[in-house]
Order: sequence, then structure tokens, then C-alpha cells
Amino acid sequence: MAQATGTRIGWRDLPTGVRQRIEGIVGGPVVAAVSQTGGFSPGTADRVVTADGRRAFVKAVTPALNERSAELAREEARISAALPEHAPTPRVLGSFDDGDWVVLVLEDVEGVPPRTPWVESEIDAAVAALAELADALTPAPLPVPAVTDHLAEGFGGWRRLAADPPADLDPWAAAHLPALIAAAEHGLAALSDGDTLAHCDIRADNILVRPDGRLVIVDWPWAATAPPWLDRVLLALNIIVHGGDPERVIADLDRRNVVGVMAGFAGFFRDISRLPPPPSLPSVRSFQRWQADELLPWLRRHL
Repeated sequence: MAQATGTRIGWRDLPTGVRQRIEGIVGGPVVAAVSQTGGFSPGTADRVVTADGRRAFVKAVTPALNERSAELAREEARISAALPEHAPTPRVLGSFDDGDWVVLVLEDVEGVPPRTPWVESEIDAAVAALAELADALTPAPLPVPAVTDHLAEGFGGWRRLAADPPADLDPWAAAHLPALIAAAEHGLAALSDGDTLAHCDIRADNILVRPDGRLVIVDWPWAATAPPWLDRVLLALNIIVHGGDPERVIADLDRRNVVGVMAGFAGFFRDISRLPPPPSLPSVRSFQRWQADELLPWLRRHL
């Protein structure tokens, strides 16, 4: 299994002035910081503790590490600040952008990622959390792009693969490229109607399970307006690639729409995995290729 990870800096790598501003938000000098693994940003992802026991989760990145990561951090700070308090998301304690560093300080949620392969109880809890999110975030509480703006190019992956097929393209996929192209086009069209603020990056490493079993959805840079069912399909996608029963999530959804979105993401992952990795994100292409490879058996059964 490929891991989603960047080459992260840590709390002590931040400039002194940036750390001091963060400590002003948290409410005291930080005496301990534990870096968190997972995700693709090269910036910090630290659980910090102050001298008097206050806790927070700190995310900080500079364009010098990766320009796109800084852009996404700015968007995440904007979106996170607009999420309603009753939604199952972390509270924002503060943020700032000094031009060199983009910083977001969140509550430190007590929890751990769901187990993978996925277990039924956590699948059901995730479905419940996504339903709660859809209720809280319809209509979207702030202006964001439509998800089709994010995905239009990516969902053309199978068409690009057909025009320039790699030597190691899966034989079944190579024999069914017209069907995969058509399914991805249908999936993109199905996503064009919706005013829910969808997370758009639902994966096990973007979810925390609290001790009471309730789930919190974290990491919001990709949020966009979409149909309320999109995040459920992305949950099912993650269950497919990690193992578990995706039918607990998608059994009541329009199957043609589900297959179309799965085909679109599979083509996107397989096509983009051919590119060189971006700066400070060495594993992203292998992770994308792994997801494409894991989706193909499901598509063979359902296309």
C-alpha cells in the first residue's frame, strides 16, 4: 500500500516570530510539539501543548517549500473559518498570512484515524457524519468554486491515456477505454448540479474518530459546491482502495452516477501518476497510481 505523505517540516523549523504569533493564538508558550504523519503538505502538522496545558493543532507552510501548498493553506483557512460550529469539524482558534508563512491554528481534536481496512461501525459513523455535514453545509456558507471546476481537467484522464497509452496500462482498461471515457464524462455531468459545500477529499487520513465513536472531518482546502452525495462516493472510494464494504455507503445512490465518478477519479489518478512528483511531495504519484490500480477491479465489476 502506498502512503500519502509529504516531507514535512516541524514546529522547531518555523521562524521564531511565527512561533511567537502562534503562541499568542494558543495562549501560552509551547513546551511540546508532536508532528503528525500523512497528507501531502510539506508544512507543519503539529499537535502542540503549552506550559499550562492548552492544546492546539498547528498547520503552517511557506511558498518557499511548495507554492501550491501555500495556496491551498490560504483556501483552507478561509473555508475553515466559515464552517458552522455545530458541524463535525475542528474549531478554528486563529490564522494569519504574513506573505511568507500561512498559518492555521485549530482545536486539537482528541481522536485517531479510522481503522483500515475499514470496519463496519466506523463506516456507519462516517456515513452519519457526512449526512450531518450535508445538512449543515447546504447551501454552502461561503463562495467557493464548483467541484466541476476542480475536476473537469482531471476527469479527462482516460481520454489522455487513450491518446498516449503507457506500456503498462492495465489490459482490461486498455480494452475498455471508450466505456471508461464515457463513464467519466457522465460522472462529471452528474456533479454539475448541487449547492452543498462538499469536502471533496474524504479519506481515512482526513477523518478522526473521537473516543465516543463520533467522527470529525478535517483538512478542508479542496471544498467546493457539489451534490450532497459526492462525499459519500469519495468515502466509498477510500473503502474500496483500503478494504471494506463500500455498499454500506452507496447502496441507495444512483449507480450510474457512482460508477461515473469512480471512473473519473480512476482515470485522473492513473493519468496524473505519470507526471514527476512536485517539490517536497515525493510519494504523491505512487499514491495516485496505487489508488487507480485498486479502483480498477471494482470498475470491472460495475462498469
